[in-house]
Amino acid sequence: MIDVDAGGVVEFTQALVRIPSTNDPGRRERAAADLVAAKMREWGWQPTVYEVEPDRPNVVAVVEGGGGDGPTLMFEGHTDVVTEGDLSTWTVDPFGGEIRDGKLWGRGSADMKSGLAATLYATRALQLAGPFPGRIKVCALADEEGLMIGAHHFVSEGLTADVDGAIVAEPEAGEICAVAKGALRLRVDFAGKMAHGAMPQHGRNPLPAVGSLLVGLRSLQEELQGRHPAHEHLGEVYVTPTVLQAGSEEQVNVIPAAASVFVDVRTIPGVEHKLIADRVAALAACDGIAAEVSVLVDRPPVDVPVSDPVVAALAAAHRSVTGAEPVYGGVPGSTDGTVLTHWGGVPSVVYGPGGKWIAHQADEFVEVAEIVQCTRVFAEAARRFLNGDF
Repeated sequence: MIDVDAGGVVEFTQALVRIPSTNDPGRRERAAADLVAAKMREWGWQPTVYEVEPDRPNVVAVVEGGGGDGPTLMFEGHTDVVTEGDLSTWTVDPFGGEIRDGKLWGRGSADMKSGLAATLYATRALQLAGPFPGRIKVCALADEEGLMIGAHHFVSEGLTADVDGAIVAEPEAGEICAVAKGALRLRVDFAGKMAHGAMPQHGRNPLPAVGSLLVGLRSLQEELQGRHPAHEHLGEVYVTPTVLQAGSEEQVNVIPAAASVFVDVRTIPGVEHKLIADRVAALAACDGIAAEVSVLVDRPPVDVPVSDPVVAALAAAHRSVTGAEPVYGGVPGSTDGTVLTHWGGVPSVVYGPGGKWIAHQADEFVEVAEIVQCTRVFAEAARRFLNGDF
């Protein structure tokens, strides 16, 4: 088994957690990215920093194996975290990086600063273990929790062109996730005509059209679920209205001139996003009210075969390090891997330390032992992938 710096990866995770690199203005990823780049330089790597947006850099280092020609493996993590939310719901400092009861606590400890740290220390461990064929591209990207501008920038810069497989270090509680749900987010804007509530005949009320759409969305979900049976790892297709905007409580006597409905659609392999958007547009056409559908986010499902080299190498590494058979699962949301696979053409698999359901919650934590074990799995997976030993 490849020797990893267990103490170092835990301490580096703590240092990352102590940086509040939240995905909101004023506390962006700059400081966390700087820490990652500094660690890379300390080891003699030469990271390239790409300014995606102000204070939102991507950090990318290519570590050559020195063992001749071979494939390129990408390790990917993101430096941003969601905000801590209401501090009264926390029993620990969300940015304290405290270790207690065998757990490392804090915002981003699981999602996904421990995974990011594990990719760095795994690569370093393999480098110190001796020459290996090919190379590893270690990437810390910005804005995974938002519009994934870091991953899209990475693809648009052509940085996936030489990548043969990617391991995305999101928290999956030891599951190997080669499939991920798609996400389609729609905005439906209705254009009515303002009028006095006492004289509705002089206006065009968009709210009945909103109500008709909401009923139609439920029927559309049932139709899609009937046509596409639940996926063994991803579950059902969901069509969920999440935001309604119209009028104001200060003017209950006014028919609003406009209304908007936001819809969050979660899909499984085999579901076509364009057909859903078209159906929503048809459902929105009601009572002569003009409706416009805008696609805010379109992230197709990911479905990488378990026989793909990057998945097979990871499974073999998990078996070797843990002594247990790998458990396959699915990502309930989308990750940077969605962008890398769909737009970058790179087979990706998601695996990392931390519980699948602990992300974005108060008192977020990751088991310290899991950080170290995952680092060992990553190092072994890289060795196997690059040597074709899976």
